[in-house]
Formats: sequence, structure tokens, C-alpha cells
Amino acid sequence: MADLTTQAKWDRAAPNFDLMAGKGAEERWAPFKKELFGHMDGKILFLALGTGLDIATFPTGKEITAIDISPKMLEVAQPRIDNYEGTITAHAMDVHDIDFEDDTFDQVFTSCTFCSVPRPVEGLKALRRVLKPGGELFMFEHTGSRYYPFKIMMTLMTQLSRKIGPEMNRTTVANVKAAGFEVLEVNNLFLDVVKTIRAKK
Repeated sequence: MADLTTQAKWDRAAPNFDLMAGKGAEERWAPFKKELFGHMDGKILFLALGTGLDIATFPTGKEITAIDISPKMLEVAQPRIDNYEGTITAHAMDVHDIDFEDDTFDQVFTSCTFCSVPRPVEGLKALRRVLKPGGELFMFEHTGSRYYPFKIMMTLMTQLSRKIGPEMNRTTVANVKAAGFEVLEVNNLFLDVVKTIRAKK
């Protein structure tokens, strides 16, 4: 059953999400996302499509299944889905209750997602289940920091940020390992906060 509290939070955010995301931040990280998403191949699942801002960084000509917990987010995303030079099939779906058969996808991609998934290890285990044996997980994420004073600052910020959106102090690499993935590569893009993660089932 979908997490209705989380769904309602992101439904409320949908009308103003693009403004909150910030044009500058999107432009800053776009080259790194393009590089990561350039690995798209085979049967692809994209988790948390949101309003579709990331679609501009997808390679063309792909067949992508996308999910998001928020139907309102997907409504905003629809024009971007329609304009994509390829195929995106979008579903309103909670990653904790993911409705695909085992061993369905060759790859799963996420973008600033696991800062917001309420039970991250459980969500990652669900993604691992729907990946084919040897399938890969590609993540662009922001996480907590190991370094003072950022660790303390981000823990304090999370007390506010989790009410309207993401948590700022997640240990995502450790969560990926706890979900049973083999971590192949971690690239820090800004301190140890913004990073890409590549892992294998």
C-alpha cells in the first residue's frame, strides 16, 4: 500500500517544485547527470521522475519505465514526457510497494531520490528485487557528510527539511550495501555530499 503521507507531501510540492529545485542547481549538475544517464541501456527503470526535470539529461532513443509516488508530480511532468525523443512510460507507484515482477530490469537509475525515501534500505531492496541478476544501479544523490562542521549542520537542517522535502544526512552508500548490492564505484562531486554511485545486484 502506498505511503499516503509521503505521497501527499510531494503532491503539495508539485506545483512549485521546479522553482524550489532552482535553475542554477539544475544547470550545475546537468553535465554529471548526462554522463551518468549516458549509461542507459536495455530495459530501464527510473525511480522518482518527479516533474521530469531530469528528462533533459536523458540520452535519446531509450525505452524507459519511470515511477513516482506523486500523481501530481507526474501531471506536471507529462509535457516533458511527451517531448522526449524516445519512450517514457510513467506510473504513480511507491518504491516500497513496487509493482513489477522479479528480475525485470537491466538497470535502475535514481536522481536525488534516496534523501526522500522514508525507509531507504527497504526501498533499495525493492529495486534490487526487480533488477535482473547482474543488473546495475546508477545513482546521483546528495548524502550526509563525514566532515565537521558539515555533518552537524546537515543533521540540524534535516529537522526542518524533512517536513517539506528531503533529508540532508542520509548514509546512502552504506544503505546500498545494506540492501545487498555490490558497490562498484563512488564518485564525489562536491565534498562528500553530492555523489554518483554505481552498484550491481
